[in-house]
Amino acid sequence: MKRTNLILLIIGFAIAIAYPHVFTLPFPQHLMIMVFIYATLGLGWNLIGGYAGQISLGHAVYFGVGAYTSTLLLMKAGVNPWIGLVMGAAIASIISLIIGYPCFRLGGHYFAIATIAAGEITQQAWLNWDWAGSAIGLNLPILEEGLINLQFHSSKMPYYYLALIMASLALLITYLVDRSKLGYYFKAIKGDQNAARSLGISHTKYKAYAMVMSSSIAAIAGSFYAQYVLFIDPDSVFPLLLSINMCLFATLGGLGTVWGPAIGAFILIPISEFTRIKMGGGGTGFDLMVYGFLIVVICLYQPNGVIGIFKQLQKKRGKT
Repeated sequence: MKRTNLILLIIGFAIAIAYPHVFTLPFPQHLMIMVFIYATLGLGWNLIGGYAGQISLGHAVYFGVGAYTSTLLLMKAGVNPWIGLVMGAAIASIISLIIGYPCFRLGGHYFAIATIAAGEITQQAWLNWDWAGSAIGLNLPILEEGLINLQFHSSKMPYYYLALIMASLALLITYLVDRSKLGYYFKAIKGDQNAARSLGISHTKYKAYAMVMSSSIAAIAGSFYAQYVLFIDPDSVFPLLLSINMCLFATLGGLGTVWGPAIGAFILIPISEFTRIKMGGGGTGFDLMVYGFLIVVICLYQPNGVIGIFKQLQKKRGKT
């Protein structure tokens, strides 16, 4: 079975590498870039929400911090976007600890409510922060095209491959965590926090580890997104809906699994993009209705997500 999975993985990456050479128009490439960005966000969120069991609905904070940090450093101090990306991840990690430590004392839905409050406060602060562009937003300066400046004007293909690498690294980190002692600690805390504590596992310490890794990945995705679209404002990088979508991707695909959030993004983002284009303004919210329907169906019939369906099929094949 492992050999089959390895073959499928190689085929999948081969298809991903060949994709922009087959679909050369801007929209198909843009679609996959957005899928990779959201897959990265879902995989990052999954570390704290899926593995450690802390349902954060304020994760857009870290995405926005990453986007604004790299953008402001570039605009105000001329700092290279790659350095800004690293700085954004570092600052997001610090902010995640500031938010996380007090909130870790809360359990269940109280933690989720606290993270929503943190996200809304952050968005309102940015909406009124004149130095950071306030509600108007920021237009990134157009730099010379090239990998060094992380800007490409003649083709989306470089963005595509960078987004693919970013999502692949997030996937690799998730895989390593899943197979490591750290991952087992996360799962123990999620399963029974008191039992984990009785075994000497500090739930606050390991939740902090999960939050730092999760927020760093979200911030990196935010920095990349800013360089890709070349415009950011609080409504586009701090919205509550973005935080909810990260949760939805992981829930649909399979919470606490390696591939689940990526599968969720591959299902939901094309639905969102196609409804937005085909239905225009009249289709606003239709994608959310589809999201909701899919989540309800999954929760009712397969709580383990799409990954659970695959595992069931594998078991049936094994019996036959």
